[in-house]
Amino acid sequence: MSIVLALVIGVIAGVSGGLFGIGGGIIIVPALVVAFGFTQQKAQGTSLVALLAPVGLLALLEYHKRGDADLKLGALIALGFVVGSIFGAKIAVGLSPETMRRTFAVFLMCVSIWMFVRK
Repeated sequence: MSIVLALVIGVIAGVSGGLFGIGGGIIIVPALVVAFGFTQQKAQGTSLVALLAPVGLLALLEYHKRGDADLKLGALIALGFVVGSIFGAKIAVGLSPETMRRTFAVFLMCVSIWMFVRK
């Protein structure tokens, strides 16, 4: 495993996370599939390792200083995220890598189209 490549992926994801609120699914997962040859599931699982609280906490502090973070709403979303991630992971690990990759690609296309055409 290339330490430098992993750090570069992390920096790009961190900048994207701080800038757009994204990083794991859109940056880290495809990068791990392409750069390291991971299966979709392994890339998603590794992305989750990278996105644990210490990473998000530093960005959150910057947003919170400016009053740009609703802590109560964020905590509720986090609770839903915890519950939802359990179900999502159970579904993902039961799919073939090809099905998982295609499902992920369709998800990204849908998000892209929605972001492009919405008013």
